[in-house]
Amino acid sequence: MSYIPNPLIIPVGIIIGVAVSAPVGPVNVLCVQRALQRGITGGVAAGLGATLGDCVIAFAAAMGIGAIDTVVAYYRHAIQAIGGFVLIIFGVMLCRTQTSTADPGGAEEPGRLWDYVVDVPKAFLMTVTNPAAVLGLFAIFGGIGTFVEVHSSIDAVVLVGAIMAGSLLWWLILSTIVAKISGRFGGINIGRLNLIAGLALIVFGLVLLSEVFWLFGGRQLLFPGT
Repeated sequence: MSYIPNPLIIPVGIIIGVAVSAPVGPVNVLCVQRALQRGITGGVAAGLGATLGDCVIAFAAAMGIGAIDTVVAYYRHAIQAIGGFVLIIFGVMLCRTQTSTADPGGAEEPGRLWDYVVDVPKAFLMTVTNPAAVLGLFAIFGGIGTFVEVHSSIDAVVLVGAIMAGSLLWWLILSTIVAKISGRFGGINIGRLNLIAGLALIVFGLVLLSEVFWLFGGRQLLFPGT
């Protein structure tokens, strides 16, 4: 077994990490809100949770743990329902968050260390309870041989590390852009920002729950006999 990984794995993994993180979704909403409220560090702290979630999923896929893929596919709608409730809970919490900044128009509120730390498990939970993210990464690993050859466990571990790097790179870029833009537009009403971001998370959660409801009972309830 070769102990030198295929060098092409690193750029491919970074691209995959950016690709799975970039689509607009709940974690992006949270990251943007935190970057506007607390600056680059706040956005990256929120994105770190998603990166760890991607790492866990990618590691399971890279190690060929097909049982996880099967379980996720089988219980997809149950996981989706859990994810929907999680988003709604976080959204309500965010809507109810009161800014403690003395200036109601201030753009950045530094926050305590705990405020940054607690965002990590939030974003992690958002990621691992998203069936689309889990199945998407497994699908990518299933077809990755088209782009690069993964021959050993070392190659797989390096690939997972590269995906983490790409994911973290995306959150760093997004947080930097948002923080820079917010500085140019002057003060931002943090209370209003929290309300908008919280409502966005609630909408994402309701969309997930409505799809589950439609598949399990809603269609029969509204259109009997179909």
